[in-house]
Amino acid sequence: MSRKITNLFLVGVLMMALGVLGCSRVEVQQKSEETDVAPLEHTATLRFPTQTPTEEVDMATSEPTVVLPVSALKIRGVDISSLPQVEDKGGVFYNADGQAQDIFEILAAHGVNYVRLKLWHTPKNGYNNLEKVKAMATRIKQAGMGFLLDFHYSDTWADPGKQYKPLAWWDYDEEQLRAAVYDYTKEAIVALREQGTAPDIVQIGNEITNGMLWDAGKLDGSDDQFARLAGLLKAGIAGVKEAGCSAKIMLHLDKGGNNDLYRWWFDNIIAEGVEFDIIGLSFYGYWHGDLSALAANLTDLAQRYNKELIVVETAYAYTLANQDGYGNIISQEDQLIDGYPATVEGQSAWLRDIMRVVKDAPGATGVFYWEPAWLGLKGCGWNPADPQSGNAWENQALFDFDGHVLPSLGVFREFAE
Repeated sequence: MSRKITNLFLVGVLMMALGVLGCSRVEVQQKSEETDVAPLEHTATLRFPTQTPTEEVDMATSEPTVVLPVSALKIRGVDISSLPQVEDKGGVFYNADGQAQDIFEILAAHGVNYVRLKLWHTPKNGYNNLEKVKAMATRIKQAGMGFLLDFHYSDTWADPGKQYKPLAWWDYDEEQLRAAVYDYTKEAIVALREQGTAPDIVQIGNEITNGMLWDAGKLDGSDDQFARLAGLLKAGIAGVKEAGCSAKIMLHLDKGGNNDLYRWWFDNIIAEGVEFDIIGLSFYGYWHGDLSALAANLTDLAQRYNKELIVVETAYAYTLANQDGYGNIISQEDQLIDGYPATVEGQSAWLRDIMRVVKDAPGATGVFYWEPAWLGLKGCGWNPADPQSGNAWENQALFDFDGHVLPSLGVFREFAE
């Protein structure tokens, strides 16, 4: 998630067996009840020094391409964190023959082999908490898929514009907060291990470009900003490891085409001794620029840090129509990327092209599509504190408004082994 959540709020103003007991390394806040929990991404301005890449890289075109044989992407994933809520509110999914079918079967048939789930601490609506994630993790493992667990360390959305501490931790000092992060992370991983659904990748924080668990871990320009953030990250990572888990550790930023940002952030966090395995990137072309910038950044990151690289969030609209009457984030022609219309064909071209860029990048192993099954049904809104809130994402799903699979989901199969 990235700037999409800012827009969720702005538009609204205007209108979870095959797991093992040890995590396998598959290659593959509110301060009070009144606190506004609307996702407000990119409201904070991040300032960082400009750096010049030491090596030039080839730029990749962002022009839509025709379907050609390609080598496989190891990880072909989706984030379907909203699925339990959608299903509880009556959502049904249909295969290409128009028959109702379990969504995991539909996803697998189309080449998807990994699922990402976010974990909130104590969300007001009861979704995305540990019990819901455990239930979804069972379905993931039964489907034979890899599992990426995304700790938000919040009761609601965490992203570059806000990183609210859980209400239960609100008055903790930095030492107490590090202990809470360690304990909470370890307990969650142990709970998943005990039911045989340990994650394969664990993401410590979500889009932590500006830090996490504000203000304790906020990148605020102070001399100790990265030391404070590193302390929290190390606590979370230790929680994973000391739960007996060998999952790969991911650190995730937004703005996946901004190489200066990534160099600044990872140079500093590595200097603080934070150990991790994967760099996760968000890349939405309508906010983050041309695919050539992503390609250049991936190339430089691979050379500079020798880490696995995964684009862990992307999406694109297949229509400008609206299902629930709540304004969509992408709703106008002038918001679209040149050459990618808001059609199934345009959506397919975007997904194909970004997967091709990642496939061709050194050290890059996969792509996740963000919320392809978030239907615009009543009660499926973005705000966990407001059951009447709407969904501004349904026109970027990979299923139509009635839950029928779109041909664009088939792009994953093009990159399967």
